[in-house]
Amino acid sequence: METKELQALFEQELKKLNWNIEPRNLYTPIEYMLGLGGKRIRPLTTLMACELFSGDPMRALKPALALEVFHNFTLLHDDIMDRADMRRNQPTVHVKWNDNTAILSGDAMLIKSYQLLEQSNPEMLPKLLKLFSKTAAEVCDGQQYDMDFESRNDVSVSEYIEMIRLKTAVLLAAAMKIGAICGGADDRDAQYLYEFGIGIGIAFQLKDDLLDVYGDTKDFGKAIGGDICCNKKTFLLINAINQSEGEDKKELMKWLSKKNFDREEKVTAITKIYNKLHLRQFTESKMQEYYSQAVDALRKINKAEADKAGFYQLAEKLMRRIS
Repeated sequence: METKELQALFEQELKKLNWNIEPRNLYTPIEYMLGLGGKRIRPLTTLMACELFSGDPMRALKPALALEVFHNFTLLHDDIMDRADMRRNQPTVHVKWNDNTAILSGDAMLIKSYQLLEQSNPEMLPKLLKLFSKTAAEVCDGQQYDMDFESRNDVSVSEYIEMIRLKTAVLLAAAMKIGAICGGADDRDAQYLYEFGIGIGIAFQLKDDLLDVYGDTKDFGKAIGGDICCNKKTFLLINAINQSEGEDKKELMKWLSKKNFDREEKVTAITKIYNKLHLRQFTESKMQEYYSQAVDALRKINKAEADKAGFYQLAEKLMRRIS
């Protein structure tokens, strides 16, 4: 099936999930959260992977739903921790309702994701549950590292890459591997697809770091420089801290320590330091490195290159994206 057909199929099935149940104050926020939309990249790749190995994406439909509900659960709780007001240009759940409602609705989403996964092929279920639970724990590990980094100015590049591997890449990789398992792939090919997902997932997050500084507000959907303003440890900031010297280092640390500042002035000043250190080009080079690793893994999968075209196209699209 074409990518658009798979997306339409998934959206149709997602809308069939019944949240019109009691207690309404628990399930209405879930319906709202899932209704905000999104790229649906993870469930799409699950269906694509299943189709690659079996020709029948429907075999992975329940796991795909489980992954999307789980992903949105993590976003809901992330929004509470980050005190984010908006998600996809709409009020976040904790703003529209309150913190307690958002926490409990998120918990219910996590449970629902497992209930959806339980409806998978019984023969595949032990493998799927093991991978799903491992991934869920790793996402929590990644979130904790991200929180730990907030109070540190000595984060290394390797620590950062490991954090985004856990927080972002493993879920995308697991989505692909789960689809491969549902499609009957052998362990070797399923693992190659997982490695492809890891490489693309890391490149995806590095692109996010770049877009926050160099993206277009109109395309990006939010104000540029959000990460800079909250001193978020991104690939660019970590390298700026590690590479800057003299007056540049003093200027950077001055802005990082300021509690009150003019947003535009801070974004301009730190971006200037990034430019001086050529960090845009350095980040793009690192993205290309992980993209190449991903493509190498994809090539090793024992399927015709034409059959894997959708994955190559997805990788290129994620690398070229502007929002």
